[in-house]
Amino acid sequence: MIPLSSKIAAAQRNRGTIFVEDAVLVEKKCYASQQFKLRLTAPKIAGTARAGSFVHIQCGPGIQLRRPLSILRTDAVEGWIEIMFKVVGHGLRQLSDAKIGDRHSCIGPVGHGFEPHPDKPRTLLVGGGVGIPPLILLTAQLLADNKDWRPLVLMGSEVPFPFDLSASALQAEWAPGDAFKTVALLEDWGVPARLASLAGIHGCYKGFVTGLAHSFLHTLAPDELLQTEIYACGPLPMLHAVARLAVQFGLPCQVSLEEFMACGVGGCAGCIVEVHSPDGPLMQRVCVDGPVFEAGHIFVDALESSTT
Repeated sequence: MIPLSSKIAAAQRNRGTIFVEDAVLVEKKCYASQQFKLRLTAPKIAGTARAGSFVHIQCGPGIQLRRPLSILRTDAVEGWIEIMFKVVGHGLRQLSDAKIGDRHSCIGPVGHGFEPHPDKPRTLLVGGGVGIPPLILLTAQLLADNKDWRPLVLMGSEVPFPFDLSASALQAEWAPGDAFKTVALLEDWGVPARLASLAGIHGCYKGFVTGLAHSFLHTLAPDELLQTEIYACGPLPMLHAVARLAVQFGLPCQVSLEEFMACGVGGCAGCIVEVHSPDGPLMQRVCVDGPVFEAGHIFVDALESSTT
């Protein structure tokens, strides 16, 4: 059980940073395998969202529980946010049927996102499936920052990627020969990226995205590894594999967890995970204490396996 003092501290920390907005759907795009991208006007959320934070959105009439969805992109000037999701269940099915002009109550931005460290300018972003969106936003925020960030984005999916793809002209000698396609948006931004899939998607590395990550990390010299940090979001098995990879190469690693949520703002404690801190194990809420955690605080067995 979370102590009352911790709940009060969390509430005070988040006061004035989470908004409720009646967001209007202004753009909708459908991709293969029932994947959707929605753009909604939500100026307060757009002005404060950080990569890794999410919105808790009302899917439609008759759907009582909101759904937590990662933020893909924002524009603070124009006041919009983009979210991306794959239809799973009745709630997201109804959200996918939304029409331009429909209004959806959004709570956000919720949660603590990724925290890049300037002394680790080599940022390796690893995303899988519906865990890809926050890494797009992280890339955009790194590019907007006035620092010497050098992001590399690796993505894995077992269904067609919900982005426009293109052959990459950006340098990536480390990449296997079958991995030559990239996300056109990232290519336009000048950010190298490569894709992985076991579904036989042309231009993608045939294997897990962690295999691509290993191929890249294996080429780095010791001084380059000292400048590298991993950021990951995706299904739990992928995050576990990324955590082991981070241990293997001695790298810091931040992971964004996906968890079922009811209230989404820390009240119900329905998204509790065990976090292993230097002071011992803690039970923390993915929604407001996360969703981003240090990988070694979640996947303790990855650290233990490195010492056996």
